[in-house]
Amino acid sequence: MYTNPFHSINISDKTFLVTGGAGFIGSNIVEYLFLHHAKKVIVLDNLSTGFIENLQPFLSRADFNFINGDICNIDDCNKACQGVDYVFHQAALGSVPRSIKNPIATHNVNATGFLNVLLAARDANVKRVVYASSSSVYGDSKILPKVEHQLGKQLSPYAVSKMTNELYGEIFAKTYSMEIIGLRYFNIFGPRQNPQGEYAAAIPLFISALRQNQAPALNGDGEQTRDFTFVANAVQANVKAMFAENINTKGDVFNIAVGERISLNQLVQVLKELIGTTVEPTYRDERPGDIRDSLADITKAQTILNYQPQIKIKEGLKYTLEWFKKI
Repeated sequence: MYTNPFHSINISDKTFLVTGGAGFIGSNIVEYLFLHHAKKVIVLDNLSTGFIENLQPFLSRADFNFINGDICNIDDCNKACQGVDYVFHQAALGSVPRSIKNPIATHNVNATGFLNVLLAARDANVKRVVYASSSSVYGDSKILPKVEHQLGKQLSPYAVSKMTNELYGEIFAKTYSMEIIGLRYFNIFGPRQNPQGEYAAAIPLFISALRQNQAPALNGDGEQTRDFTFVANAVQANVKAMFAENINTKGDVFNIAVGERISLNQLVQVLKELIGTTVEPTYRDERPGDIRDSLADITKAQTILNYQPQIKIKEGLKYTLEWFKKI
């Protein structure tokens, strides 16, 4: 999936830190870096939502270092950043419902943890930090498609924590002359996304239910729309943001999506066809804090980063289903 490079520079003399590298998106970035001969990859992860199994192919490599640590601990961040050229910051506590249930935990990881990573990167003279923001920052804005400079009011503690990331990213870039770029992810899905647990994302939950011929549960009427984005597109965006030249690295942010939306009802129908089941979904109350419709304008990322999403939703779902068959 990552055999074709998204970068043009030689990375065989570069050392990378991937925070949250045992997680879904982080482990895909690690895979990409090793496929393209990075000198060294360091992962900092406390395994609270990530899995060491995601890193199994790399654990015995001499050029790989796994640190079982926490971004909420500044000493762990400082240790992880030593000798690092570039930081991919993916560590976070996801999920709007989780943030509503436990806003302190979400703030500690997503806001204070991010601040720790920035401080450690600053003190280690890291060349550039690319971090994960979220489409949740658009909040109650009804404008579609979502354009980077048109924000609404955030609707959840999770969204506030990601907005805080963007504010800190811009301030640190300007105050300390750091190179920092944020990526607003729109509903990333794909291999290694955890289908288990109270806060699992929609696509792995739907796939898990339909493969067992069980009815997937949809929140609300199922007509809410999302710009579902396959993980390889997110990896591409991270790599291109990390190595883009002659761009604004002073805390600039980019939408990372496909630029197409699908309703949850339509998504279930596509999955039913791919899996070969006729089971119908069930419906329950809407979740507080959820955005009704989401669609990204990706013009800025296309123009400045040369980001070109290569895998659309149906092809991405096929890749994801193949992975599910192996677990």
